[in-house]
Amino acid sequence: MTHLSKATAAGGALLALAALLAAGPAQAAPGVAHGGDYLYLTVTQGEDQSGDARGAVLLCDPPQGYSRAAEACAELTATDGDVTRITPAKDAMCPMVYAPVTAQARGEWNGRPIEYRETFSNSCQMAARTGPVFALDD
Repeated sequence: MTHLSKATAAGGALLALAALLAAGPAQAAPGVAHGGDYLYLTVTQGEDQSGDARGAVLLCDPPQGYSRAAEACAELTATDGDVTRITPAKDAMCPMVYAPVTAQARGEWNGRPIEYRETFSNSCQMAARTGPVFALDD
């Protein structure tokens, strides 16, 4: 999926993803239509989801969706798809600047639904906490 520059485009992309997934065969088991684990990821400037947004669909069989997809899939595989269990970077030094970003993930991992949303004080804090998962291309 390509770079999104507006929050409204993120909503449109989610609708497009839903339509794509719904287009699979009606008798297919969950997860078959998209070929494996996937997450729709967004990073929005601000706390209220009204700022500029970037988004991507991360597919992990094989890894694709953005430049660090393979690293993101490896992190998620190690935590069974649980973003909250990713080991934070130990050597990160982030400025104490309040410029909030909200990271959100929705999708499916190992056949179970994933819903994650967290607001970080700035993008450095988000990167230190979530590694390559939300390192979406600009």
